Amino acid sequence: MKTGSSIPLWIIALLAALCLVVLGWTTFGFTVPFEHETGQAVLDTYFAGYDEPAVFHMQTLLDQNEAASRILRAMYFGPELIFPALLTALLFLIFLRLGPIETWRGRQAPGLLGRITYVLPFIYGFADYAENLSSLVAFSDSGAAGFAAQILPWMTKLKFASLAVCAILILRGAILHQTRED
Repeated sequence: MKTGSSIPLWIIALLAALCLVVLGWTTFGFTVPFEHETGQAVLDTYFAGYDEPAVFHMQTLLDQNEAASRILRAMYFGPELIFPALLTALLFLIFLRLGPIETWRGRQAPGLLGRITYVLPFIYGFADYAENLSSLVAFSDSGAAGFAAQILPWMTKLKFASLAVCAILILRGAILHQTRED
């Protein structure tokens, strides 16, 4: 792959715009109404993470508030089915657009490191979908609700950690790419 893949910038811009639209749909259509209904934020928005007792607290809250439970389920079966795929595609295409990892670092990177870099957006996507599925199971009457409640905080942490690493690599790659062009 050559430096600056042939991915057109308009495709990346379109994906970014779609991500913003779906994020707005999630925020204003579901997370804000959920917070208005319960006085508490959706666990997916806890950037610093949360623990298992917070999940059990949310389970109790949803058991007592049917409207909040419907809002949360609608969010997972609506925009949260689309957003992780869109953001994964966006991150991956940005990585492709920046070119091989060697051009980001200014020197030859170990082959495995370069390949792992391109897997990071997919780790984010997997973690986000796993978080959504864990939430649906944890906040249901399923026999697996206890297990889902245990792994839910870890899926959220993995999601935000992989997203943060992607953002750092993209920012660093863009800066190095820009300085190389100057």
